Amino acid sequence: MKLVTLTLAATVALSASPLVKKAQESGLQAIPTSKTELMKLIDNPKNKITPEKVALGKQLYFDPRLSKSGLISCNTCHNLSEGGDDGVSAAMGHKWTANPHHLNSPTVYNAVFFDAQFWDGRDPDLEKQAQGPMQAAPEMAATQEHVASTVNSMPEYVDAFKKAYGKDVKITFEKIADTIASFERTLVTPSAFDDYLNGDEKAMTAAQKKGLETFIDLGCATCHNGVALGQSMNMLNVVAEYKHMNVGDFKGDANGMVKVPTLRNVTQTAPYFHNGQIWSLQDAIKEMGRIQLGVAVTDAQADSVAEFLGALEGRKPDISVPMLPKSTATTPKPDMN
Repeated sequence: MKLVTLTLAATVALSASPLVKKAQESGLQAIPTSKTELMKLIDNPKNKITPEKVALGKQLYFDPRLSKSGLISCNTCHNLSEGGDDGVSAAMGHKWTANPHHLNSPTVYNAVFFDAQFWDGRDPDLEKQAQGPMQAAPEMAATQEHVASTVNSMPEYVDAFKKAYGKDVKITFEKIADTIASFERTLVTPSAFDDYLNGDEKAMTAAQKKGLETFIDLGCATCHNGVALGQSMNMLNVVAEYKHMNVGDFKGDANGMVKVPTLRNVTQTAPYFHNGQIWSLQDAIKEMGRIQLGVAVTDAQADSVAEFLGALEGRKPDISVPMLPKSTATTPKPDMN
């Protein structure tokens, strides 16, 4: 059996096309086809994914009552019906407040593959990240007490938490955030690119394959690599300054590092850059070439890379809008102030 396994592995390795090998050597990785292998990438040992947690987390993700106004849910800024973002330059929150740093909402799709969350990478995982927007004044503007009281006020939620965590569960703000994160961890979108890297030579068109080669040759994979094609922290303005750097005051973390955004579903997540100032994908490619690589990307090269990025349009999970528990007399009332 061991000999057969080694022979099969050698056969697969030998059958991989030169472009697939080139992509893998450049650090590009496919979403695994095996559920077991995928779970190794998306599960959190401290917050194991279960069907009960995911179903409950989905309800909480769509529930606007977790916000101070009762109008804003996680899905407001991370719309799962589209690209997993909100499609505007700066995120809009409580009382129609724009993000004070003029930051753009990143997509939640495939965020599980990131090494760090938020543009400045300040949180290590989705569990910690989920706590932020609920409490942020320009976003959902709630307190931890409001969120916990809201959920605890509804018997249906209480019963669902007991099913997910056991009858002695204490429904805290942190537990609610963990549950939302369990749902977000399942928002993975395999694409034609993954099919191609996983062995289906016909999954990508000739133009997309040429675009992949252009993408690698230009040096894009230097930062946009891994399973997310952009999951780590890196410097912005490596060789030149981004032409819209004056919009907002964001400069990265303490070391000037910025989270490299995923390129998965990038055709659906305009506008681009941290402050959402570029709407054309080709223009974004050219600007990245100029400021990060010191390369004057031609129209033909930008079109070629854009063709490849189309192969990253993923198959999204089939998500229906969940029915939410009814409010009770003890459910906190909406507060628009």
